Parts: sequence; C-alpha cells; structure tokens
Amino acid sequence: MPRTSAGFTLIELLIVLLIIGVLASIAIPRFSNAKIKANVTVMKSDLRNLVTAEESYLAEAGTYYNGPVPASGTPFQASPGVTITLSDVTSAGWAATATHAAVAGWTCAVFMGAAAPVAPASNEGIISCQ
Repeated sequence: MPRTSAGFTLIELLIVLLIIGVLASIAIPRFSNAKIKANVTVMKSDLRNLVTAEESYLAEAGTYYNGPVPASGTPFQASPGVTITLSDVTSAGWAATATHAAVAGWTCAVFMGAAAPVAPASNEGIISCQ
C-alpha cells in the first residue's frame, strides 16, 4: 500500500527556520538604529523648542533665561528622557546641550549670540549632534 504524506519533512522545516533566522539577523540591527535616530530627533526637536522659548523670554525679560530646565514659570518642558543643560548664558547669548537617557554617547548642542560654541555645535543657531 502506498503511503501519502500531508506534512513537511524535517529538512524543509529546518530550511524555513534558517531563512527566518537570516531575515531576523538583517532586520534587528536596522530597528535598533531606527530607535537611536528617533531619540536623536527628539533631542534636536527639544533644542529647537528651547531656541524659541529663549527668544521669547528675551523679548519679555530683556535677557536670556539662565536656570534649571525644566523650571516652573517657563513654558519650555523637555521630552521624557531628555536632559537639557544651559551654559554661558548672558544677556547677549547662550549655549545648551541635550542628552537622552536611552542614547548613550550622543550629545546635541546649539549656541546663540555671543556665547562660546559648545561641542559639537560650530555654527550659531545650527543644532549639531555627535
């Protein structure tokens, strides 16, 4: 009597698992890079918003804000996980750096006016990251 088989052989199943493994090894690093890029984008966005908030504060108070970020009384709030540090703040300019708790080793920076450039920023008003 001839036997008919309706299932897959062990070799066929192993080949399918091998193909899935190869595809996963390609896709997983791409997703981790996407998370890093997303968090760097959040830092850049927060620095852009800080530029707007600082210029608004200058228009109202006649000087740039120099205090902790975030602070009560200021409309600017950093995104979750982002730490903003102000430096070299005078009535003629300011500088700031941003870091993200989920992106070790990355820093974004911007400076305005007479403030000294903060690495990696080298052009006034241009947010740079490294």
